[in-house]
Amino acid sequence: MFFIDTVDVPGLGNRGYLAGGREVAVVVDPPRDIDRIIAMAARRGVRISHVVETHVHNDYVTGGLELARLTGAGYLVPAGARVAYERVPVGDGDAVDIGDGLALRALATPGHTPHHTAYVLEEAGRAVAVFTGGSLLIGTVGRPDLVEPRLTERLARAQHASVHRLAAELPDETAVLPTHGFGSFCSSGPAAGEATTIGEQRATNEAVTEDADTFVARLLSGLDDIPAYYAHMGPANAAGPAPVDLTPPAHADADEIAARLAAGEWVVDLRNRVAFAEGHVGGTFNFAADGQLATYLAWLLPWGKPVTLLAESPEQLAAAQRELVRVGIDRPAAAATGPLAGWLRDGERPRSFPRATFAELATRAGDRGTVVVDVRRESERAREHIAGALHIPVHQLRDRLAEIPPGTVWVHCAGGMRAAIAASLLDAAGRSAVAVDDGFDAAREAGLPVVSAMCGSRPERITADQARIRTGVDGDAVLLDVREPEEWAAGHAPGAVLAPLSGLTAGAPLPQGVQDRALVVICRTGNRSRQAVELLVGRGIDAVDVTGGMGAWAEAGLPMVARPGDNSAVAGDGGAVADGPGDGGRTA
Repeated sequence: MFFIDTVDVPGLGNRGYLAGGREVAVVVDPPRDIDRIIAMAARRGVRISHVVETHVHNDYVTGGLELARLTGAGYLVPAGARVAYERVPVGDGDAVDIGDGLALRALATPGHTPHHTAYVLEEAGRAVAVFTGGSLLIGTVGRPDLVEPRLTERLARAQHASVHRLAAELPDETAVLPTHGFGSFCSSGPAAGEATTIGEQRATNEAVTEDADTFVARLLSGLDDIPAYYAHMGPANAAGPAPVDLTPPAHADADEIAARLAAGEWVVDLRNRVAFAEGHVGGTFNFAADGQLATYLAWLLPWGKPVTLLAESPEQLAAAQRELVRVGIDRPAAAATGPLAGWLRDGERPRSFPRATFAELATRAGDRGTVVVDVRRESERAREHIAGALHIPVHQLRDRLAEIPPGTVWVHCAGGMRAAIAASLLDAAGRSAVAVDDGFDAAREAGLPVVSAMCGSRPERITADQARIRTGVDGDAVLLDVREPEEWAAGHAPGAVLAPLSGLTAGAPLPQGVQDRALVVICRTGNRSRQAVELLVGRGIDAVDVTGGMGAWAEAGLPMVARPGDNSAVAGDGGAVADGPGDGGRTA
C-alpha cells in the first residue's frame, strides 16, 4: 500500500507532495517552510529518503535543498538544470527505488522549462501516479514564457509534445499530481478541478486534443503578465536557498514606524481591507493577510527594499512571515502587532478612505472630477470592462500615478482585494481614492456601460513593421504616441504625434490635423495604446495599436529620435507634430 499527502500552498496556488509506503517516503517540489513536511512525515512514521524537484522553480523559493540536508535524503534535480550545489542529477528514464515496493521513474517533459522532468510513482512496476510539476496540469499546462522570451514558442511546442508523451505512455487510471494550476501564475490557465487522471486529461485537455500549431497559437495568445519577483526566484533556487528564520522580527513602536515611512521604506498593514479603509497610518500600504499576500506584495515591492509589517496579532504576523519567506522576503525589518492606536504617534490622526459599490459608482461616473481606474490584468479587461475607465494594472500603478487625471479616483478590480491595494497606494501618494469593494458582475447590473469582447469590440492590433508601413510617406495613417511627455522626450518614432493617454482619458481633443485621419497608436509596451484605441474607437475614430509598443519598434530596428524637453503636440494644446517626416515618418 502507498500514500500520497498533499502539501498545499494556497497563497501561491501551488502544491507539493509527500508520498511513500510503510517506512519510507519521498517529497516532491517542497515549499520553503519545510517544518510542515517534517511534521507530516513524523505523523506518518516514515523516513524521507529522497527529495525531488520537477524543475528549477520560477514562482517560489524551494525548501528542497534544506530538507535534503536536514534529513540526509538524496536530492534529485533534473540533470539539465544549472545549479550551484551538489545534487543527484536525473535524466530521462532514470529510476529510484524508494522501498516498500515503490519506485520513481523520471520522464523528460520539457516545456515549462527546458529541463522539466515528471516523475512516475510505480507500485510493483505499475504506474499509480505521476508528479507533473509544471507540465500537464488539470485542464491546462504550465507557462512556457518564464525562462527566456526567445525560447517561448520553442518551449510551447515542447510542452505540447511532453503532454502527448504523458498521455501516450501512462495508463488511463494514473493520477495526475501537478505542482501548479491552483491559482499560480506559473499556470497558463486555471485548474479545471482538484483531481484528475491521465484518461480524463487525454479526453479533455486541449494540449492533448489540439494539433501543435493550434495549441501553440492559442497558448501564446493567452499568456498574461508575469509577476516581477519571478525574475529573482530562478536564480535563488539555482544558487541554493538559505535556511529560513521564522522568529519574530524586532518590535517597531509608533516613532519607528513614522521614521521608516519618512525614509521611504515600505510599511505594510496586514489587516483586512475594511479595517484599513476605516483607519490606518498615513503612508502605509494594505496587503491583507487573508488575500494573496505573498504574490502581490512580492510583485509590487521594489526588490530588496526593507518592509515593516503591521498585524492585528502575533499569529497573523507569524502566518505572514511564513508566506513571505516562500517568495524570498526573508526577514521583515521590523513589526508591530495590536490595535491601530498603538501605531500612531501622540496627536497623529489615522487616515481613511471610503469604500463603495458599483451601484454607487454608477451615480457618480459621469460627474466632473470622477476618475475610474481599472486595476485588473489585461486579460481580464479584454473580456469586459467599463467603457472609458483608465486601465492601469495594480502592479504598474505606483510607476504610472502621473497618468491618472486630477479628481477623485474610483478604483476597481474583479472583487475588491486588488482595489484595496490600489486605493492604499493612491492614498499614500496623497490622492483622493474610493475603493470599489464589489464583484465586477455588479457593474453591468448597476447600469454602467460595460464593453464585452463577445460583442466584437476588440480593435485590431498590428506589428511594428506594419505600423511603419501604414505611417510612412505612402501610408494612410498617423502614428499617435500616447506616452507621457518625459517618455516621449527620451525617444520616439520620427513623425509621431504626442497625445498622452492621461489627457485623452480626461477628455482632451486630439492635436490639430489628426482628427480626421486614421491612427496607429503606440505606447511603451502596448497596454496604454490598447486602452487609447478603445477610447478612440468609442469616439468613432479609425484606430489600431502596435502590439509590443516602442519595445517592439526598437527590436524591429526602426528609427527613433530624442529631443530632451520636447513636449510639443500634446493633446489639447493645439500644437503641431514634434518632427517632420524624418526617415519616412508622416506628418499630420
